[in-house]
Amino acid sequence: MEVLFIALPDLNLLDLSGPAQVFSAASALGADYRLRWVGEASRVVSAQGLALDGLEPLAEAAADENTLVVVPGVDLGTVLRRAGSAGLVAPEVLEWTRRAHAAGARLASVCTGAVVLGDAGLLDGRRCTTHWSAVAAMRERYPEARVLDDVLFVHDGSVSTSAGIASGIDLALALVEADRGPAFAASVARELVVYTRRNGSSAPTSPFLAHRDHLDPVVHAVQDTLASDLAGDHPLAELAARAHLSPRGLSRAFVAATGLTPAQYHTELRLGHARTLLRASTLTIEEIARACGYADPRHFRRMFGTHEGVSPSAYRLTAA
Repeated sequence: MEVLFIALPDLNLLDLSGPAQVFSAASALGADYRLRWVGEASRVVSAQGLALDGLEPLAEAAADENTLVVVPGVDLGTVLRRAGSAGLVAPEVLEWTRRAHAAGARLASVCTGAVVLGDAGLLDGRRCTTHWSAVAAMRERYPEARVLDDVLFVHDGSVSTSAGIASGIDLALALVEADRGPAFAASVARELVVYTRRNGSSAPTSPFLAHRDHLDPVVHAVQDTLASDLAGDHPLAELAARAHLSPRGLSRAFVAATGLTPAQYHTELRLGHARTLLRASTLTIEEIARACGYADPRHFRRMFGTHEGVSPSAYRLTAA
């Protein structure tokens, strides 16, 4: 997967560097992402005054179904001053973006980068979002778009948008999760010391990314062990021995860091994985139970029903 970042004049550095760091960290951990930097000019100056040089010519960059195009936002003041202007985005950028979309590329904007997608006509009929202070201007400029103001990021088909600046990291983690699964995205989040990803939809935050907003390396190591082997049995004594703690000492440290015991956390992971499989796979309930470490499907159904308030079968129908 090639990740093409379109560098526009007056771009915000965190809009660019946040998602870039996510995909770079994912690559270092084994994901197949290749980062590229393109622009309408070979040199642009960011809103913070840092010059970015050596950009590939946008006109020579090809995009297809194996491409993710990321559009960082530009300085909010610049966007608002030009909000009524027909020349908000250079025509060659808009045309290239339309061609990339038609060729099957995925598109993602950060913050006010949504204006590129909007001016290209790619937000019409779609749910989208942007920085909170630009929502009203977006709704006026793109009346056919469904601009949301209460989310951090939105996926609508092959087009994704995120809210203000730092939420580009959340969006990038969500895209990595879509490609490689929640456990891998959690490992990327931990590498970046971004343990709790804020989810941009009404769905609950992935348990693989929750309960990571602490700095206890021993507890993190135990969490990694449990996340990497959902179906396995992990007796407390065995986990404690690996952590060089007594079982009681590990339990106390784990509860202090996460609010859960190791067993409760393992259950959260298993049921979170079950939710993912119920939403996105054609596996039977029995197969999902085994994949999540439940040898007895009846026990799995009871556990799922207790935690979710609905049976696995009913959850699948609702999620569909």
